[in-house]
Amino acid sequence: MKIAILASEGAPYIKSGGLGDVMEALPSALSRIPGNQVLLILPYYKKIKENPAFATELVVHYDVCLGWRHQYAGLMRLKRPKDAVQVYFIDSEYYFGARPGAIYGDIDDGERFAFFSKACLEALSLLDYIPDVVQCNDWQTAMVPVFMKALYHQRFADTKCMYTIHNIEYQGWARGDFFDDVLALPWEYRGSMDMNGSVNMMKGAIEAADMVTTVSESYSRELMYPYYAHGLDGIISNAAWKLTGITNGIDVGTFNPETDRNLPAHYNADTFVEGKAKCKAALQKEVGLPEKPDVPLLVMVTRLAGHKGLDLLCYIARRLIWEENCQLLILGTGEPQFESFFQDLQAEHPDQVAAKITFNLGLAARIYAGGDIYLMPSKSEPCGLSQMNAMRYGTVPVVHATGGLRDTVPAVDSHGEGGLGFTFQSYNGDDFLNAVKRCLFLYNNDRDAFRALQRRDMCQDFSWDKPAQRYMDLFRRMCGK
Repeated sequence: MKIAILASEGAPYIKSGGLGDVMEALPSALSRIPGNQVLLILPYYKKIKENPAFATELVVHYDVCLGWRHQYAGLMRLKRPKDAVQVYFIDSEYYFGARPGAIYGDIDDGERFAFFSKACLEALSLLDYIPDVVQCNDWQTAMVPVFMKALYHQRFADTKCMYTIHNIEYQGWARGDFFDDVLALPWEYRGSMDMNGSVNMMKGAIEAADMVTTVSESYSRELMYPYYAHGLDGIISNAAWKLTGITNGIDVGTFNPETDRNLPAHYNADTFVEGKAKCKAALQKEVGLPEKPDVPLLVMVTRLAGHKGLDLLCYIARRLIWEENCQLLILGTGEPQFESFFQDLQAEHPDQVAAKITFNLGLAARIYAGGDIYLMPSKSEPCGLSQMNAMRYGTVPVVHATGGLRDTVPAVDSHGEGGLGFTFQSYNGDDFLNAVKRCLFLYNNDRDAFRALQRRDMCQDFSWDKPAQRYMDLFRRMCGK
């Protein structure tokens, strides 16, 4: 099957979050399935263009029309791809090459990614690559299914389009005149793009795509409720007939305690007791905590943002420290109020709290390996990867039962049996604290049961093989194969 995947970021070329991880792993997993030909197209950002590790060559250059604009686009091909995925970049000095900062956040982001969406379809035409399925992701490529249906229906008459929502919070809003000035679509598409007098690109994609997916099964159901949908619950509900969820995997080659070069000791599901003890001692020393092997180490690697449940952790942190003999380690950067809170907490309790306000992938791996309990109280979580990374390293998760956290961390009972971690249902600090204390009780009072839970977590298959097969099942259903 010929599959074209279009996205605004993808590791190792460019990454700002979970989408970048998915766009590295999913195309690779699909390309390993016999009979598949997979093509990935990303913007040619300045950081990619100036990185000597990614040698490219110009395939063709062309103009892309956006309303009255005629903008240059160059199609660049990666010379030495790391696997069977054919990787291309859309070059535009105006939209991508001359932007030195973050990949998102410019005032003309709507125009930039409308250009990218249209440039991708033009590129496929020029390559004479007519895919069976185009898979596009989040609001940055939301115009792809709309453009396909409105402007490219003859060229891609037999091509189906899957639109995947990774995070519904960011929808691609623009002023009402954006429809005529930039998109220049036929008038009959105005209704599908309009929302409260403005243009909403994600709404247009949901209505135009042949199938809509989310990155976990629970998240697909949650999006039909106003609490989660950020205004699109009615649109999602109307599209329920073509909506499904596929829970992401993780890169089990990178996140592997047997081979991870960031760790001071390696281990597997049979040797983790000794291996994690060594990693824990080294981690405590590295972050300035007392080396106490039997004191539970609670860890969290996250963006310090409200929707990650940091407000709950701030609410319970001092009670947790006063009432329990435990240590708390936080790694991440983000909103100033949370950075300040954890720095102040560390100053008050230097023997129990370490706050590392930085971005450090190596330290993150050592935290996954050296921690005993992983905290993830997210208010909402489309899928979440950290909880799977933690379990892969034998660190027991305590999570809010929402979205992908509900799907990947079924709840254990009071004896640590029947699931993979501890959960709480209502988003409030007291329920979170209760879940943490239940986990600590098991750790302190039944270490054998806690270790059995750790081993069970480590034996789970969180690879991309199963999600890739689910994508293939949907692709075949879309194409009638």
